[in-house]
Amino acid sequence: MKRRIRFDIWTFVLIAAWIILIALLIWPLSSVLRASLIDNDTGGFSLVHYVQIATIKAYQRAVSNTLLAGFGGMTGALILGVSLAFVMTRFRIYGRALIQTLAVVALVSPPFIGAYAWIVLFGASGVVRKGLASIGISIPPLYGAAGVILVFAFKFFPHVFLITSGALASINRSVEEAAESLGVSPTKRLFTTTFPLILPAISASALLTFVLSIADFGTPRIIGRDFNVLATEAFNLYGSEVGGNPGMASALSIVLILLSMMIVLGQRWVLRKNVYYSNLIKKPERRQAKGLRAVGLHALAYAIVLIGALPAIIVVLFSFRRTSGPVFQPGVSLQSYERVISTVSDPIWNTLMFSSAAVVAIVITGTLIGYLISRRPSIATGTLDAILMVPYVVPGIVMGIAFITRFNDPPLALTGTGLIIVMAVFIRRLPYSARSVAAALKQVSPSLEDAAISLGYSPGKAFLKVTVPLILPGILAGALMSFVTAMNELSSSLVLYVGSTITMPVRIYLSVMDGEYGTASALSTILLTLTVIAVYAAFHLSGRRESALL
Repeated sequence: MKRRIRFDIWTFVLIAAWIILIALLIWPLSSVLRASLIDNDTGGFSLVHYVQIATIKAYQRAVSNTLLAGFGGMTGALILGVSLAFVMTRFRIYGRALIQTLAVVALVSPPFIGAYAWIVLFGASGVVRKGLASIGISIPPLYGAAGVILVFAFKFFPHVFLITSGALASINRSVEEAAESLGVSPTKRLFTTTFPLILPAISASALLTFVLSIADFGTPRIIGRDFNVLATEAFNLYGSEVGGNPGMASALSIVLILLSMMIVLGQRWVLRKNVYYSNLIKKPERRQAKGLRAVGLHALAYAIVLIGALPAIIVVLFSFRRTSGPVFQPGVSLQSYERVISTVSDPIWNTLMFSSAAVVAIVITGTLIGYLISRRPSIATGTLDAILMVPYVVPGIVMGIAFITRFNDPPLALTGTGLIIVMAVFIRRLPYSARSVAAALKQVSPSLEDAAISLGYSPGKAFLKVTVPLILPGILAGALMSFVTAMNELSSSLVLYVGSTITMPVRIYLSVMDGEYGTASALSTILLTLTVIAVYAAFHLSGRRESALL
């Protein structure tokens, strides 16, 4: 006798979720793969683009530069983030709220702010370089590989800090005390006992910072100068004024995706080989450091977060400087804001409208997918969960190229519309909401929902009436973080926008490239203010400071 398949509301939700992912993720990315395998001259199947990547020095250099930027940014972020997390969770540091706030400011700084601000400080005509030169100290300008890696380290360390601090705060203190009682030195105890216990958090943050580093388009574009990476090469090839080379741009995009996936698989392999478990019976306590040790720990913590937040602080200050064309003049003025309001206000409204529309769709879809992942385990939902990892590792520039390639011809000619930007933002930020809801559901017993169903509620009604109110903070936190990242989306929007659909990050980028630094500073300050408000609301709703960002 054949077993009948039971259909309920969640079966149709699962089917709808798969349709969405196929239409907005798998189908567009397949067009990039197809384009990378087509010879531009003959139109036939060919591996010529991949052969050129392997043989032409410019492309080889772009691959090696991408790996250098990825591993360099990851290493720097890990050193800064883990150090700060260890200090903050193991010692009593005064001004903890201020340190966490500055770390968040560094984390949510809109794109290009960091690169632009570092140039203001340490560029060829940088304020700090000029100041040091006046007292006889000469330092090289912050350009090239070293500058890119430095910016990445201070830009992405908050991810590591937030993830690892939560893990460090949950370690069973008795394990470390046992190692101490056996005569293990503090340094050896740190590497042989503490770090293995938080290896999943360290590896997850390492994966995240590597992917963010190789996907970052703005920093290498502004600071890199001749330091070209795959993201900048793909953009240059696709947007070239002399016909462009979409086939090679697509091939470089595929290489970029493969590099990301290799790191993902490597992280999972590390976790399979080295996983240690602990319980939460005896959590660590923060100790009171004394003397020079206390001074050093406070100096380290504040130095890391102040340097990380420095670009945002500098941009806010410069937004109130008087300008004359691209040159800042002495004195305070609101002329940059007046210029923004009178001439470039459209990007502000576009950003708010596109982000809001995307987030509404993200919240509804992400909540339903999060429920499927958490409550309806199966091969279909497990595969769905795995595919949700793809938007994390696919750089925005690649997604933009994929959408242009797939939605450029009738009957789906969406290029140049606001809808295509909303769609790209939606699929890229959908994992934030789905993961947040799935995490919130882990704290809610399924028995509550089962009880409602046993009393006559349908599965859909039980979800809406019982489960949703219980996980509402998680839903709202995921929504706000999706809104934050949607507002700051640059790389895909830079490929997809036209004059009428330009967004704030794109306008900031164009202003920096055109030398309109006052306008860029004012727009960046507005965007930063909106971002900080949304992040504060996410923190407040999430119930714990770091959970809103994970």
